[in-house]
Parts: sequence; structure tokens; C-alpha cells
Amino acid sequence: MPDPAYTPPVLAGPILRRMRPEQLTIWVATRAPAKVRLELYPESGEPQSIGLVPGTSELQLLSAGTNLHYLLLNVSLDKQLPLDEWVSYRLSLLMEDDEEAGWQDHSVWAPDLTYEGQKLPGFMIKSRLGTLLHGSCRKPHYDGGDGLVAADAHLQGLMEAGRGPKAREQWPAVLVMSGDQVYADDVAGPMLKAIHQLINRLGVHGEKLGELESRIPPTAEDLFAHHDTYYKRENFLPNLEKNRALWMVLFGGVEKPIFTADHAHNHLITLSEFLCMYLLIWSPAVWQGLSVEAPENLSAEHAALYEKERKVIEGFVEGLGQVRRLFAHLPVAMIFDDHDVTDDWNLNRDWEETAYSHPFSRRIIGNALAAYMLNQGWGNRPEVFEPKYMEALHQTLAAPGTPAHDAFLDDLYDFEKWDYLWPTDPPLIVLDTRTRRWRSESAGYKPSGLLDWEAVTDLQRELRGRDSVMLVSAAPIFGVKLIETLQKLMTYLGKPLMVDAEYWMAHPGTADGILNVFRHRKTPDRFTILSGDVHYSFVYDVELRGRSGGPDIWQICSSGIKNEFPASLLSKLDHLNRWLYSPRSPLNWLTRRRGMKVIPRKPEGMPHGRRLLNASGIGLVEFDENGGPKRISQLLTTGEQVFFSRRENEARWD
Repeated sequence: MPDPAYTPPVLAGPILRRMRPEQLTIWVATRAPAKVRLELYPESGEPQSIGLVPGTSELQLLSAGTNLHYLLLNVSLDKQLPLDEWVSYRLSLLMEDDEEAGWQDHSVWAPDLTYEGQKLPGFMIKSRLGTLLHGSCRKPHYDGGDGLVAADAHLQGLMEAGRGPKAREQWPAVLVMSGDQVYADDVAGPMLKAIHQLINRLGVHGEKLGELESRIPPTAEDLFAHHDTYYKRENFLPNLEKNRALWMVLFGGVEKPIFTADHAHNHLITLSEFLCMYLLIWSPAVWQGLSVEAPENLSAEHAALYEKERKVIEGFVEGLGQVRRLFAHLPVAMIFDDHDVTDDWNLNRDWEETAYSHPFSRRIIGNALAAYMLNQGWGNRPEVFEPKYMEALHQTLAAPGTPAHDAFLDDLYDFEKWDYLWPTDPPLIVLDTRTRRWRSESAGYKPSGLLDWEAVTDLQRELRGRDSVMLVSAAPIFGVKLIETLQKLMTYLGKPLMVDAEYWMAHPGTADGILNVFRHRKTPDRFTILSGDVHYSFVYDVELRGRSGGPDIWQICSSGIKNEFPASLLSKLDHLNRWLYSPRSPLNWLTRRRGMKVIPRKPEGMPHGRRLLNASGIGLVEFDENGGPKRISQLLTTGEQVFFSRRENEARWD
């Protein structure tokens, strides 16, 4: 029987990030600083063994507490790894707090890290993107299955088929997570209690809060012990009287907090909370010995909610071993969306002016962004996080709540390199649609464009000379017309926050900019757009007028990994959209905007009239030799695989 107070050597990871034949990027969270030995065993070629010491450019060490340390591996190889071959690897650690134990590999700290019949974990660096997995929106306390567990089951099936030519071809090149990896603004009571226990167990450094807002306790420890810390955190939010003028502008006189999620009563606040949330959603190891029994002094209503959430969280934890195994076998590409920080993040100019003008809301948003940088952003593009950023993060983790902390967050707000390109074939281009927005000049309440002019220009420059491309946008570029019409209507009425009016066509400048990218004479012939955000899945084939022979565009949306849209409402919207905007509908002809031919794909097995799939899972896309999708499907958490079939007779001009 394991000791419930025992802290394992590896808290989370290894997570494979950007993987190249000449350079490997791996993320690990550990109990103590450690030396690392990485052994590589390609099917052909000689094995390699690399020794790494913390504090070097290839093994950066960041410490957030007595027993919370991050090992960031960005290893340049003397011998390039072969493409399209299985590479087994052993990651061994020599823990600083227990050197007598010697080198310890996964057989000690994660014996379930390998697939059945395998002694070591492994990966493949593919010469082309033949297959990939993708999804977004993973809410731990959503009462449904976990799409990452379904993704792991898919890999297990391929492994059982053997690593022959067929299995090798079908092995995904990458797992793309296109937003909302965490729900920082919508946290279950049991998850928040686990976070606080883990903070104490790991000795994560406390944070000074008292000078940010009159109603907030002076320290993180006081906040955690406060009687309003569970389900009543809105009581800590910025003082309404002090900021009434801005709030009146932003919310039209409605008393609504800056943090606008409907379920923001447990919104994460401190840097330590954000850090531990990531550990708890990625790894089973840190859950050992934690209690999710209800805290004292909950109201009857909150106690009932807590009990409901507890059962769902316990089921979520059961699948985390498979999630950790998945991350150890596939390169994982990540990008933020709003819930990684807070709902409606940078929705419009008024929101930004309100949120960033108050030191408390500014700190909360900055803490989320700092945690994103460490846990997600760094592994996408390590070279852009120059030593000055890493040193500033180091100082922040060591002493949260000091002036150095706020200075670092100021630098993060100005950072413009969250987007990235992985040189796969075709290349994977991931857009930052949150921090480089095109703010409305006509009215502060109108939605900002998802990319400003400079970002659109940068994208166009990146696309020149390429035949095909994978484009990752958190929100679909080509969405459901009825839903976008409703968003446009609510924006016109001055209520964009009521419908999350964040879509590409909401801002004229951004809409024209992205469509001009597609129409440019030197743009790629094939675009595959991977998106999430909306909590349902769909596929559109899109053709643009004004350019003979191309480009071919596939808009593929996979959402959510562990979340769904309200079923009855989506059913009504789906049927109504097909009826109002059918090819023969006068309304469709009267509302044509952009000269696009949109051909929907139906999820096979769905009832007549349905084109939107509402089920948790993970998207699977298989590509032909030219870089275009040949099969598109969704792996559901029920074990089903739903394919999307093209409906040419339902094509409409938009």
C-alpha cells in the first residue's frame, strides 16, 4: 500500500513537445532538481545517450517550491534521428534529494508509461503529416468521457497491430491541442480543494495579494483559508464602486464581473493555483493521497454541487494514466484560447481597458499567462523565450507577489511570439488569435478582430511559396452561419458578451484580411484549418470565388475533448441553420457576403438534417500524398468512430 504522503520523483510528464530529427523538446515536472540521462534507441542506426545537468541551455531548471521543479529539455543531437522509424527512449533521473537511490527511469516513477508488450516508451518523427489527432476544450468536471483517453486507446490499437508498414503509416505525426487545455475560470470545488492540498504538499511559494484590491486577503494562504474561497470567489473581485464608469461602459449598466464565465465562482487567482491545476489535469501521480472530501461550512446548495462534481472528478482521475502515456508517445502542439486564461479574454477594447486597468484582474490574467508560458508555450517554440524571460520567470516563481512578479507580467503582456510554425510536411502553422487582436475603432463594445493587420501580413509572408499548409485557429475561420448571424445581432444590440461574439467575420478588417490571404495569387493550393472552441464538431469544404482552380480549403472543427454543447439547443440550431440557409433558401441568397461556396460534411449515422456532431472525443485526420485530407473522423469517448462525408448537393454560396 503506497504511503499517501509520498511525493513521487516525477510529478508530471514526460510530455513530448517539438520533436525534430536534430533536436528534441521534452517537458517534465519533478519533486527535486535532477540530472537527466536521455537514451535513444532508433530501429536502425546507433543508440545515443545524452547526459544533461540542470542550469544549462539544454536542461533549464525552474523551481516553484520546495518540491516543485520543472526540467525543460531542449536537446541538440550529434546524430540526427531517422524519419518514419520507431525510436524507443529511456528518460532516467538522478534526484538531488535522493542520490543514493541512483538513476531512476519510468519503471520506478511511472510503470504504466508504456504500451502493453513494450519495455520503453517511444515516438516517431514523420517525414510528412500522414495522420494527426486534434481537439480542444477539456473540462475536467464535465460529466462525460475524456477524448485524450480515446486518443490513447487509438494508439494502443495501433500498437497491438504491430509496428509494420501499415501501423507506421497510421501512427499520428502530432497531437494538436487548439485551446482550452485548462478551464481556469470554471473550476470544480473538488479540483480546487485538490489544488490547495497539492500547493501545501509541494511547498509552492506563496503570493502577496493585499495591495491589489481592498477585498482580497493579504496573502495566498489567507485566501485559501477564507470562508468565501469555495464557490464565492466573485466576492473578491475588483470593487464595483471604484470602477463604476468603466463597468457601465463595458456592461451597459449590468453589474457583471470582469471574469464573465457563468461558473467563475472558483476562478483561479494565484500563480500557485494555476501551476498545480496543470499538474492535476495531466498526471495521476500528484493525486496520490489527496482528499476530495467536501470542505466544512459549505451551504446545502454548494455541498450538493460539490458531491456531484466529486464523482465526475474521480472518474476523470481514473483516465490520467492513459493521458500521461499519450503525451509520452506523440509530439504535442498547444495554443491557448480564452478558458486557459479567463472567459471572454480580450473580447473587445472595453474589456481590455477594464481588465488591465485594475491591478487585481491584471495580476490574475498575468498569472494565467505565466503558467501557460511554462506549461504550454515554451515547448512550442523554445528559442523565442530568451534568457531574460526565463530569468524573470525564475524570479517570479521564487517570490510571487513582488515587484519583480508584476514587471515580468508587464513583459508578457507585450510578448508577440506565441504563434509558431513546425516544419512538418505540410507545415503546421499555429495562430495566436488572443493577444494580437484588431480592436474596433468605431465602438469599444464591438468584438475585436482575431488577428490584427500586422499578424495577417506575417501570416501571408509565412505562406508564400508553399503548396499546402495546416493552419491552426482556436476559433473556426468558417463557422456555422446561423450562429454567427445571432452573434452579429447581439453585437448590434450592444451585448456581445451574452453570446461570446468571437468569430473571424465579426471584424471587417480581419475578415477581409484572412480572405485576401486565401485569395492571394501566391497562397498555397491546399489549406487544412484545424479549430475547436465551440463545443461541437463539424467539417466544411470551402471554395472561394475569384480564383480559378483553388485554393482547396477544409475547415475541420473538433470540440470538445471533454465538453459538449447543450444538446437540445444545438439540435434546434442545427436544423434551423440547414433550413434557413439551404441552397434554395431566399434568405441564403439575400445574406451572401464573401463569395464562398460552402459544402458541408455530414457525420455518418446522425439523424436527417444534422450536420453538427455533439459528442466528446478527439479528431482524427488522414491525409493524401498532396497534403489534403482523405478521411476525416471523430473518435468518440464511447469507442465509436464517426466519419464525415461530403454532401455536394447541399452546397451553398455565402
